[in-house]
Amino acid sequence: MVSSEGLCGSQPPIAAPVTQYGVTEPISMAGPTAADIQRSRDLEKFLVQAGLYESKEEASKREEVLGQIQEIVTNWVKQLTRLRGYTDQMVEDAKAVIFTFGSYRLGVHGPGSDIDALCVGPSYVSREEDFFFVLHNILAEREEVTELQPVPDAHVPVLRFKFSGIPIDLLYASISHLVVPHDLDISDISVLYNVDEPTVRSLNGCRVADQILKLVPNVEHFRTTLRCLKFWAKRRGVYSNVTGFLGGVNWALLVARICQLYPNAAPSMLVSRFFRVFTQWRWPNPVMLCAIEEDRLGFSVWDPRKNPRDRTHHMPIITPAYPCMNSSYNVSTSTLRVMMEQFQYGNNVCENIELNKAKWSALFEPYLFFQSYTNYLQVDILAADADDLRSWKGWVESRLRQLTLMIERDTYGKLQCHPYAQDYVDASKPCAHCAFFMGLQRKHGEIVQEGQQFDIRGSVDEFRHSISMYMFWKPGMEIYVSHVRRKQLPAYVYPDGCKRSRNLHLTPQQPSYKISRNNGVAYQAESGEKCLKRKKDPDGENSEQSRLDKRRSPDRNQSVSPEIVSRKLGSACTGCSTSDLDEMNRLAEANTSSNSSGISSCSHEDIGNESTAGSSEGSNVGDNNPSSSQSDSSDELKSSVEDEHADQNKVFQDGLPKDLEPKTVVGVVLKSMNGVVDSESVQNPVIRFVFEILIDFFFCVPCAMFFFILLSFGVSFVVALYNRLSLASTA
Repeated sequence: MVSSEGLCGSQPPIAAPVTQYGVTEPISMAGPTAADIQRSRDLEKFLVQAGLYESKEEASKREEVLGQIQEIVTNWVKQLTRLRGYTDQMVEDAKAVIFTFGSYRLGVHGPGSDIDALCVGPSYVSREEDFFFVLHNILAEREEVTELQPVPDAHVPVLRFKFSGIPIDLLYASISHLVVPHDLDISDISVLYNVDEPTVRSLNGCRVADQILKLVPNVEHFRTTLRCLKFWAKRRGVYSNVTGFLGGVNWALLVARICQLYPNAAPSMLVSRFFRVFTQWRWPNPVMLCAIEEDRLGFSVWDPRKNPRDRTHHMPIITPAYPCMNSSYNVSTSTLRVMMEQFQYGNNVCENIELNKAKWSALFEPYLFFQSYTNYLQVDILAADADDLRSWKGWVESRLRQLTLMIERDTYGKLQCHPYAQDYVDASKPCAHCAFFMGLQRKHGEIVQEGQQFDIRGSVDEFRHSISMYMFWKPGMEIYVSHVRRKQLPAYVYPDGCKRSRNLHLTPQQPSYKISRNNGVAYQAESGEKCLKRKKDPDGENSEQSRLDKRRSPDRNQSVSPEIVSRKLGSACTGCSTSDLDEMNRLAEANTSSNSSGISSCSHEDIGNESTAGSSEGSNVGDNNPSSSQSDSSDELKSSVEDEHADQNKVFQDGLPKDLEPKTVVGVVLKSMNGVVDSESVQNPVIRFVFEILIDFFFCVPCAMFFFILLSFGVSFVVALYNRLSLASTA
């Protein structure tokens, strides 16, 4: 007889159930090797040295600030409760609760980072009146509060300000409770009962952050990896949700998914796997941390099968909290292309790191945006003072992605834009202003015929019209959009205030050439004839020595944004001196006869052959640009020839529309199929003219002879017929 003890011993041991994170099984359950652990230590050491961790003093200051804000909003709700005639007991119980979300809630914030906070209040306290007016006025009266900026018309309404120097983004949500409990569980779906969609979007920030922390297998590894990749995204210029890239929550969701696919991996492995996975990801397949929860309360959830609009999303990254939404709906085809190129760059560097061929510092090389393209759009934003500029810039920045979409739509995706997330300020100008830039290039693989053009003036006109819809517009708020070449970029966009040598970035030299301004629009000043004469006149005013003297002149060396020297600046910017404005107007008037439209043309090789890697490590910016290897004379000759062709083709013979002056985008003309300007390109107009005459001769002369012969036969026939009729009548 077998004992029960022996029977139990004969059974195989039951394995503990493995927790599955995410909607699929993990790719690998492997843990880190000794080399992976060492690389993770090196990575954390690098992040500490880069200053990504805040000090204990700053951490305690943040907690103190949150406590003060909690006290302010509680007193604010009590004041409103008393004014609305509620009982003393209701006034005593009334409160608002502050929740944090974003990088602060996830534990990946650094020095100077803002705090994303949500204020949850009772049902009788409204967002439109009580939050954006009453609370706004309370905060405005406090000495600790600076740079107070309400944004009520945003997708997620927000009140921005600094409290004791710490940036705060404060949202408000009014839930269906007369009294907000102090232990409110914001992850519970009951908080969504009887609320509007802006409130749902406000609540979802906290709900998504809580869900992310619940759905990752190792929170500390997740935080280190996310901190690393956010720093990488900022260095590579792809960290900005508002301009069409990815913001904090998007990067958090992508990193969380990698943590689910490699639950036992160390941070160094997770960073490497991140680039390996997303370089091969087949967008628009969505990234999801959990299954999409079906609709319960009537709110729309992301579902391309039911919602046609969801089918147009290029890079769907779905939030894990109900109602599940696509957090990256701002991504366009152009910005997705840029991010995929940067993912490939990161993947290549990580492979070298794993082979001990590179260090972690190589991964965070800054993206050389202003060396990566030949053509740019420059968007200058002006206001009367710093406060107006802050609100005006925020509005314009939020609409920049619309300009990208308009250009993609109007050019059928053949002209691609790369909006850069950083804004630039010319410190030499006292006016309140800043500038954004976009790189332009033709879509790779497009076959372009000679003379094909991209006229995007209509797109810019539509963009300017949408900008003019700003509800809080004030006099002095202006925006100018222009096309500039790389050689025309202002000096203040470079870190050291001057243009870097192209040799430092392993690129062929491309000298700058003389430009002048016409009503604030940069263009090539000299015609092809003048350029040729200048080369043949060693003793004249256009000689080499004369050009060198002019380049040494302080006035010519001062790089000024073309838009800032426009006449309209005089009325928009009160900080400019009278002498400066007189000089600007004199320059503008002096050049009005040179180019009536102020529009320059860009050659075929300028758009579409740029290298977008933009890295000083392992990439040559001008590898695919044949024109980059030309000499000074050929480069200037090429520009002048292109201007001549633009005039001959009469691309913009009607000039600029009135409402786009004094600053507008140029139509970009694609020319020169081989990308090399030689004597043949100079002779093209003459050859074409002679060829047309020959064609006319060979076609017109035979036609004339044919008609002459036909006419002769006709006359002979008529004469013969007349004679025959005459003889018949005589007989």
